[in-house]
Amino acid sequence: MASKSAKGGLEVKPHTRNGRSPSRSPGPKNRKKAVASKKLDYSSEGVSDYDILQLPVSDYKIMLMLTAIAVVVRLFRIYQPTSVVFDEVHFGGFATKYIKGKFFMDVHPPLAKMLIALVGYLAGFRGDFDFKEIGKDYLEPRVPYVAMRMLPAILGIMSIPTMFLTLKAYGCRTSTASMGALLVTFENGLVTQSRFILLDSPLVIFTALTVLAFTNFTNQHEQGPSRAFGASWWFWLTLTGIFLGATVSVKWVGLFTIAWVGSLTIVQLWVLLGDTRTVTIRVWFKHFFARAFCLIVIPVGFYMSMFAIHFLCLANPGDGDGFMSSEFQATLNSKAMQDVPADVAFGSRVSIRHYNTQGGYLHSHSSMYPGGSKQQQITLYPHKDENNIWVVENQTQPLGEYGEVEGPSAWDNLTAGHVIDGSVIKLYHTSTHRRLHSHDIRPPVTEADWQNEVSAYGYEGFPGDANDLFRVEIVKSMSDGPEAKKRIRTIQTKFKLIHLMTGCALFSHKVKLPEWGFEQQEVTCAKGGTLPNSIWYVEQNDHPMLGPDAEKVNYRNPGFLGKFWELHKVMWRTNAGLVESHAWDSRPPSWPTLLRGINFWSRDHRQIYLLGNPLVWWSSTAAIITYVIFKAIATLRWQRSYQDYKSIVFKRFDYEIGQTVLGWAFHYFPFYLMARQLFLHHYFPSLYFAILAFCQVVDYGVNRVSLSGAVKSKRVFGKIFMVAFVVLSIVTFTMISPLAYGNPWTKAACQKVKLLKSWDFDCNLFHNDLAQYETPMKFVNGTAQLLHATPTPVPQQPQQQQQQQQQKVAKLAEEGDMKPRLE
Repeated sequence: MASKSAKGGLEVKPHTRNGRSPSRSPGPKNRKKAVASKKLDYSSEGVSDYDILQLPVSDYKIMLMLTAIAVVVRLFRIYQPTSVVFDEVHFGGFATKYIKGKFFMDVHPPLAKMLIALVGYLAGFRGDFDFKEIGKDYLEPRVPYVAMRMLPAILGIMSIPTMFLTLKAYGCRTSTASMGALLVTFENGLVTQSRFILLDSPLVIFTALTVLAFTNFTNQHEQGPSRAFGASWWFWLTLTGIFLGATVSVKWVGLFTIAWVGSLTIVQLWVLLGDTRTVTIRVWFKHFFARAFCLIVIPVGFYMSMFAIHFLCLANPGDGDGFMSSEFQATLNSKAMQDVPADVAFGSRVSIRHYNTQGGYLHSHSSMYPGGSKQQQITLYPHKDENNIWVVENQTQPLGEYGEVEGPSAWDNLTAGHVIDGSVIKLYHTSTHRRLHSHDIRPPVTEADWQNEVSAYGYEGFPGDANDLFRVEIVKSMSDGPEAKKRIRTIQTKFKLIHLMTGCALFSHKVKLPEWGFEQQEVTCAKGGTLPNSIWYVEQNDHPMLGPDAEKVNYRNPGFLGKFWELHKVMWRTNAGLVESHAWDSRPPSWPTLLRGINFWSRDHRQIYLLGNPLVWWSSTAAIITYVIFKAIATLRWQRSYQDYKSIVFKRFDYEIGQTVLGWAFHYFPFYLMARQLFLHHYFPSLYFAILAFCQVVDYGVNRVSLSGAVKSKRVFGKIFMVAFVVLSIVTFTMISPLAYGNPWTKAACQKVKLLKSWDFDCNLFHNDLAQYETPMKFVNGTAQLLHATPTPVPQQPQQQQQQQQQKVAKLAEEGDMKPRLE
């Protein structure tokens, strides 16, 4: 029994291992000893050994029962719908590419995608289905989609025992841990996201496992020097590093988890530094290096190893290699470039590549600009093609026996003359017999005064005019080797082409032409363009007079680290470029209050709409607000010299829940800094922390903080509250579960649960009566009539390599990818 205070006010008691009050208060002498003992080392008061590997057998039985419930909830009718749902378009498509070994570019690290591909392959999938569009049927081509969906579903199921064990590691009662596990089980948003071929379920489980491991390590740390460097101490610290590596290998959101663990680790090291009795400088550095190895070296090594496997799997060219540099592409099978002559001479047939963007090669084709000069288009094209070939001509034709030799082949039988810095040249397009040309006309897209149109002008036999002349200006600081600074050498020399008549520089930037330009990258002539966008280099080089003995060059092999760094730069640029609006995007202020969901799929009077359980969502947000208010008041009272922090329970409440709320904040507030496209599911890691915080607040309120004379009744009331809250959460889950499972529903039932106008699922989509549904689950194969469901577009490269561009070039890295997520 807790003793009654003199004033009958609030009384707190230390938490014990079994959650029971001490039979009687210790005498004054014992109190003095306890106060003295806390000064001997860095151990924390009020902390017991909450080893989750030594729980009572009854706890493990309860955990298994809760997991069994989660299996039923998460796997119920996982086969429906029998067609592609939302971003299965992308992540299923990536599985196809892994199985075929075709390189692709995505903004997310590869771990979860490789696991999905592995499960698909083991289930018999051989990459013969393209996941091209929402609603595309799985049954007729016999795609093992259920097996592929099982991976995120099983990982989602794992989050239930993980939540249970994490709460036990915090010292919570079994009833509280059970409540937390059930809230995760019946959270509609987490259920919906874990039933499809998506990445958020792997992200949440690895985040949760990191929280579990680090909480157990913190418990070992807080028990003081006696536990330091023991087997359990090392076990949980190492597991924390492994799970950190796994989390960031699924999505870069894992960087927020690293920041959370890192900040708490700094606090630990700071406390250790203040313990001058038991922690010498040598011991402190031992603590430091142990944490550095486990929390930095292991995660980095794990992360990089995932990319090493990624590169091994994707050894063949694919629709993503156009994002990468020629050096990178040369490492792919069949894409390696043959050695080419080093020196570029007049008469050389060359391909010229833009240096600063992944737009590709200087390119022309027989289509004309619809406006401006209406001359032939000049673009950047990302693939090797005959329309990329130009002949380098001198500004004057060479003299032959009977005067000037006409035509671009005039230099074929002459001794090769090097193109040096300052040379004035013309570029002759071999496929269309026109020359690169510029004039004082605004470009068709970028109509700025400092930009001029670039076109291809002339006809076969036409000698050209003054607007075809460009001066070579070698950028010596960017060219490799002394010879490359004097004359143009293949690959090694970086140069600008200055238009002789207007003084502008040949220029390209991340702007796409419309459909009439096949969405290829715009090329202009800029008078004030940035240097990197005005830089070019020669990649292919051929001349009849440069024999087999001529000096040859090739791209340097970038090696693993070079490829790793380049891919990350492209991923970062692509991710930062996802700024276009999406039909179902949302911003961070709306997430904690669940103002809007995401439509995943609509068909046959059914809908799958990602929406959280509002009771769980709003209660967890209330717990965050509760702690923030508590912390504000506690800080003010501390400043006014109140002695609240002398209470062990008060301090533990502040530290333990503060640690969880800090995790919520690290996974939530960084999204305010992002201009890119965001979705509700970006909040899921924060939601996990918020549910954890809610359970901790309830546990403290029910089991650790007691009102004088009301201990027993409060505990009874607390258990009733927890049972009632879980029941209400299950009822709420059930009422909106048709949106998670794609089950039959009625308009009336839909409208009844539509609590907010901003919840934009379509109740008119459903039948008026359940009897109108022929069977519990019937989905028609073939082309679906989709209502609003829109996949986020994937960056795709065109496949055609012919002279006439018959297809569109899809969005490149700077503008689009799967409108996925940093997620």
